[in-house]
Amino acid sequence: MSSPPSDVRSGLTGGEDVPATAGSPPPAYGGKPLTVAVTGAAGVLGERVAARLVASPSVRKVLALDDRRGEVPGVLWRVLDVRDPAVAERLAGVDVVVHLAMDLGMESDPRARSAYNVRGAQTVITAAAAAGVSRVVLCTSAMVYGALPDNEVPLAESAELRATEEASLVGDLLEIERLARRAPRAHPGLQVTVLRPAVVVGPGIDTVLTRHFEAPRLLVVPGSRPCWQFCHVDDLAAALEYAVLGLVEGEVTVGCDGWLEQEEVEALSGIRRMELPAALALGTAARLHRLGLTPAPAGDLAYTMYPWVVSGSRLYEAGWRPTLSNEEVLAELLEQVAGKHAVAGRRLGGKEATAGLGAAGATVALVGTAALVRQMRKRRRI
Repeated sequence: MSSPPSDVRSGLTGGEDVPATAGSPPPAYGGKPLTVAVTGAAGVLGERVAARLVASPSVRKVLALDDRRGEVPGVLWRVLDVRDPAVAERLAGVDVVVHLAMDLGMESDPRARSAYNVRGAQTVITAAAAAGVSRVVLCTSAMVYGALPDNEVPLAESAELRATEEASLVGDLLEIERLARRAPRAHPGLQVTVLRPAVVVGPGIDTVLTRHFEAPRLLVVPGSRPCWQFCHVDDLAAALEYAVLGLVEGEVTVGCDGWLEQEEVEALSGIRRMELPAALALGTAARLHRLGLTPAPAGDLAYTMYPWVVSGSRLYEAGWRPTLSNEEVLAELLEQVAGKHAVAGRRLGGKEATAGLGAAGATVALVGTAALVRQMRKRRRI
């Protein structure tokens, strides 16, 4: 692979060369056993975090909060809506809250989704402070840094957040980040830790970025430098445990060691590229979104065009290590999406994928514009 050595790619400064597949050692925690509440505990990530905390010798009790009961054994379930201020009563005696109750569905109504995500985070933070909780752990995404041509590779945790607040999930995450920064001032004594993972992959994970690999071609803008970095959901759960125990604080990035260049992704996936000028690709994506053919706004396309790789240096310094490499996570993702078809985040049904009808208009639009570009280039040469 063409990526630099692991100690350079991960942003480490001590020259430590630890294989990415080594995995995290048990967290070195010497404090009192904690009582931890996990919101969204019935979700994909929430289940993993709750189960991990149940097995941790550093955790005394785990409260699982969600609007439905999940399958995690060994936890104390509390079925409720996290937007209800009464959640404060459920947090009595809790030391740490991990807030993972979020609507990440691409088909959700944007306004309803934003209202749930932002109101939920605001209510949980306020309720935690009222209940005397010492620490709240939030999980957003490294997407908040924005995907831009001049991004450093990798980005440090302290890098400026330059994502646009288009009507997408990224806008929700940026608002949650603002709530996290204001919380210690509004609620003295409350610590807030925010984890920002790279592209999350794993069983049950379905996002516009994982659907990118369901497309018949990988869209590439000439002259751009896409850099792909993944984060397996189990490694993210391990990182959240480090945050629960206070072994990392502040803003913390999470991802596999290093990154993959576009050419490496194409070679590993076997999916060929389709090149379009940036203005044409973004303009087409915007029109498709306005027509309701695709769930993701045009701004989300930038995350497949430009780099947003993160260092994960704070977690590395605390002893955390990813168990899987980018290559291994990509291989798992390709297995998960095998047989599925999507364009610009829009999942195509069997008839659409085979007959080219309905939502396959998105495919026709993108492929058609590519064909138009090729035709125009041929005319110029003549």
